[in-house]
Amino acid sequence: MNRPNIVLAITGASGSAYAIRLAQILLGAGYHIHVIVSGAARQVAMQELDVTMPSDDAPTSEWLQFTRTALATGTAERWGFRDWSTDFTGTFSVHGIGDYSAGIASGSFLTGGMVICPCSMGTMSSIACGASTNLVQRSADVHLKERRPLVLVPRETPLSLIALENMTRLSHAGATVLPAMPGFYHQPDCVADLVDFVVARICDHLDVEHSLVRRWGEAE
Repeated sequence: MNRPNIVLAITGASGSAYAIRLAQILLGAGYHIHVIVSGAARQVAMQELDVTMPSDDAPTSEWLQFTRTALATGTAERWGFRDWSTDFTGTFSVHGIGDYSAGIASGSFLTGGMVICPCSMGTMSSIACGASTNLVQRSADVHLKERRPLVLVPRETPLSLIALENMTRLSHAGATVLPAMPGFYHQPDCVADLVDFVVARICDHLDVEHSLVRRWGEAE
């Protein structure tokens, strides 16, 4: 059975590891992911993980290799992530942030949902007011108007009234606002466990099967 398309936008908030881990899970589950990366997101990835993301026009093989290795090298090497080097059955498309010719800019292009992970406050603000000034914002607008899942993963603290009002407006419009707030009831042993908690919640809202964490109430 063909898996649906999933749009993954990575913007300039803290939390690069969440995005890369989510890409691993989606690829491992056989999805075709459409990736959009902002310039700020590239800067954050270098700062947080000491890795350089491939260019938008890099071969798919280079992006797949990056996704396999980014959490096993550099800063994240000691965080305890599972090795996903051989488990990918999904596929990749990467779109430039200004490429309005991409299929995901149109409601006629079918997807199973979109996630912006992490989602900067600037991106959230632009989506909340319908700006559509780049492909991330336009694709998000498409998912709202087509009533498809749109998951926004902000990572900011504290939150201003402006940010809270933008989140409220987007929630009323049909988006799911899913802050990167890991729980601790699963008794995490390492940073990877905290990342996986958030990624698991994202997958739940995209209806993506996973076994990342033990659910509340499940027997050990």
